[in-house]
Amino acid sequence: MTAGSKSNRRSVNGILLLDKPSGGTSNHALQRAKRMFNARKAGHTGSLDPLASGMLPLCFGEATKVSGFLLDSDKSYRVTARLGQKTDSADADGKVIETAPVPELSEARVRAVLESFLGEGEQIPPMYSALKVNGRRLYELARKGEQIERAARRIVIHEISLVSLEDERMTCDVRCSKGTYIRSLVEDVAEKLGTLAHVEVLRRTGVGGFGGATMLTFEELEAMEESGNLDDALLPVDSALEDWPRVSLDEAGVERLFQGQKVPSPDPEIRGKLRVYGPEGNFLGLADAEIDGNLVPQRLFPGLRTNTGQFEAK
Repeated sequence: MTAGSKSNRRSVNGILLLDKPSGGTSNHALQRAKRMFNARKAGHTGSLDPLASGMLPLCFGEATKVSGFLLDSDKSYRVTARLGQKTDSADADGKVIETAPVPELSEARVRAVLESFLGEGEQIPPMYSALKVNGRRLYELARKGEQIERAARRIVIHEISLVSLEDERMTCDVRCSKGTYIRSLVEDVAEKLGTLAHVEVLRRTGVGGFGGATMLTFEELEAMEESGNLDDALLPVDSALEDWPRVSLDEAGVERLFQGQKVPSPDPEIRGKLRVYGPEGNFLGLADAEIDGNLVPQRLFPGLRTNTGQFEAK
């Protein structure tokens, strides 16, 4: 599809699991995908470093309203670290600023060190990051050679395992909380091993419930575009929330909910946040199930109300 003017863009609703290539920014990938779909509105769910490849969920249209849930979810990575070298950016895109010998390491020793990082901990963000301090992004200061003190942040390492160890390279699988910097984790692991390290290869393999989902490369999307079935690449908006409980309302209940009114829950045993569907099975939005058995609208998606698909005719 050829990108048109803003007035000609389509109202597209859905989630694309893009396999971001290494070497480009997440925003560049987003804009390229947005042009391919000729979409009015799109956003990503947390940046990947330019060096990194892998899963970058892109949210189109009404799906942008659930992007925050993906941003807050756990992430999974496979990382290869080059031992014995420290770079200014903590990855292979930077320049080597320090070297150190790599001690003889057994797999048992490395696994023991990796396991010591499991659970809650604190991590100091790298200077080459998009975090802001006093209104300025850290990477802007780092590029000028400036170093400033950064506050440690709470993170959680849910899983970390050794995949391979050879030729001064260590490959690991990691599942961690949002806000975890794999570059910093690699440096911290290397310090405990008695050496230095930087990230040589980084690939994100999962985001939230999309851990085993199929990603699509730009080459695959281009082939789908040529075949006329590009829209098949999009997952439904509610695919990001499949672990949430769900209820279905009749048309009268839907109408009241969209008017901002409380609605009796069809399943009063459910408490907390849940997904709401209409009588035809179309996803309508999110509500809170209160202790009195009523549903309180939280975030509704008007663009999905009149159809069960991902596209709304305008």
